Amino acid sequence: MHFISPTKGRMNWEEVVTDLLDYITSDPDFSYKIIIGTDSHLREETHFVTALIAHRVGKGARYYYSRRVRQKIENLQQRIFYEAALSLELASKLTQSLAERGFSDLDIEIHLDIGPNGETKELIRDVVGMIVGSGFDAKIKPESCGASKVADKYTK
Repeated sequence: MHFISPTKGRMNWEEVVTDLLDYITSDPDFSYKIIIGTDSHLREETHFVTALIAHRVGKGARYYYSRRVRQKIENLQQRIFYEAALSLELASKLTQSLAERGFSDLDIEIHLDIGPNGETKELIRDVVGMIVGSGFDAKIKPESCGASKVADKYTK
């Protein structure tokens, strides 16, 4: 799997983790949030984009994204659960990579493209439960900018 950084271009996983940690350690006086979010867009197939964001609270962020194309998934519930599963997969991989480098204390939030308004409101309890039950914090709209803003930007 490869990632794209808007400033650095195409990167492999090791390059992403190294760059993310360089960003965090370059200014340790700030607090950081690590955010992962996935969004999808239907075409002839379904385009999924997962974003990984290092938010320097109060002073910007750095992000990376990965795109996957799958067969068309028209069922909204299946698509939302698949988005959540992609975010969980990346969060687990990142947790392991950070722990291997001595950074197991960084919290990871998973941002979900669901909210109290619209078709996805019935899914909130189940999808948030899946994320929290896996050991991660979950955010929904309007607090889920990782999915609804960053990942969404690259699904089109």
